Amino acid sequence: MLIGVDVGGTNLRVGVIDGLKVIDEQRVFADFSGLCKDNEPDQTLQAIQTTLADVLMAALRKYPTVTAIGLGFPGFIVSGRVAQSPNLPGLLNIDLATPLQQQLDRPVIIENDALAAAYGEYHLIGRPGNGLVYLGLGTGVGGGLIADGAPYPGEHGVAMEVGHIIVESDGRLCGCGNRGCMEQYASASGVALTYFGATGNQLTAHQVAQRAEADEAAAKAAYALAGDKLAQALAHILKVVDVGHVVIGGGMSAAWSLLERSFMARLDQDLIPILRGRVQVICSQAGDQAGMIGAALLASRQPS
Repeated sequence: MLIGVDVGGTNLRVGVIDGLKVIDEQRVFADFSGLCKDNEPDQTLQAIQTTLADVLMAALRKYPTVTAIGLGFPGFIVSGRVAQSPNLPGLLNIDLATPLQQQLDRPVIIENDALAAAYGEYHLIGRPGNGLVYLGLGTGVGGGLIADGAPYPGEHGVAMEVGHIIVESDGRLCGCGNRGCMEQYASASGVALTYFGATGNQLTAHQVAQRAEADEAAAKAAYALAGDKLAQALAHILKVVDVGHVVIGGGMSAAWSLLERSFMARLDQDLIPILRGRVQVICSQAGDQAGMIGAALLASRQPS
């Protein structure tokens, strides 16, 4: 058995994995975003390490036959270190895995959370072809690429930072410093921004979805724009990586029915003709478990 951990800004999801099944799952509130804002980096790192160690030691006491642990972590992961985490500011070039490995007496690996989810999805849908693109719709938009059956992080750990593909010239200001990035339109926060711009009402993407399902025009238009911009970026991605399968995941994928029509229309329009009708796009059926499963499977790939 393996353990996979999906690390978020405010919570942890810890799963004990047997094969491709999560046989035990624990969700733990852990406000790492708040820690980063309120403390010095050294204090933040120590708190994160302590929280992870406590949760993992509890899981290992219950499942002592676990052989390896994988962490899916938000940020740029280079040679097993967190080079930078835009959503967890202050964490620069840190080594989370080695101290945990020493404490837990198990191999521990760390990988980008979206890449871990991509690897989980790739296995869950039966390892189709040689590659897969994963797009995770949440507060931002993350991406992961599986190439020749293996995760592709890029030379600098920033491959598939798809949320920052510019889709609107001189558009909305993004946290990365550029304007018009796709995630400013196609993420949960992007949907909320679009709706606010049209109505003056500040709602969450989930609340906007409820209004869209009740046939409110402004809410439906916010999701239509999200689908359009997501597909615009994906068409460019597919011209570069040329895979046959795309999985849409993340929390906002639950509103796929509101995105799908504008998404498919724009994708068909923007793909080069030879790719039209040859790329299979599916909505994840794994809920939020793909990240845990993928992180665990990545840990199993490492030499002990």
